[in-house]
Amino acid sequence: MAETGVATVYPTLLYDDAKGAIRLLTEGLGFVAEAVYEGDDGSVVHAELSCGNGRVMLGSRGREGVFARAMAGAGPAGVYVVVGDVDAHYARAVEHGVEILMPPTDQSYGSRDYMARDGEGNVWSFGTYAPGAAG
Repeated sequence: MAETGVATVYPTLLYDDAKGAIRLLTEGLGFVAEAVYEGDDGSVVHAELSCGNGRVMLGSRGREGVFARAMAGAGPAGVYVVVGDVDAHYARAVEHGVEILMPPTDQSYGSRDYMARDGEGNVWSFGTYAPGAAG
């Protein structure tokens, strides 16, 4: 696999309330909605939200297709996002009423992290640890 400087792993989540998830992720957790495509029924067919050079893809639960069927009984997922200023990011999340599971905490391996949960049970961790980074 060639390294291009572009992220090569994209967490993909389905939500009962995808529009609510997009609001929480953009307003409360600082993601940017890069693309949001809705179906005729108003459901989110596909959305891409970015944070730094990473992206998460999401959509509405209950749609048709192989992925939707495979995800039908899936439980919550965990996603880790690298941020430069954990405390400022945490303050924004608190300001927007995001459920906090762990406040900013210095870890034994040198990272500073906090943990939050979205409205459908997915766990989002934000910290300074960059997997695969030298050093």
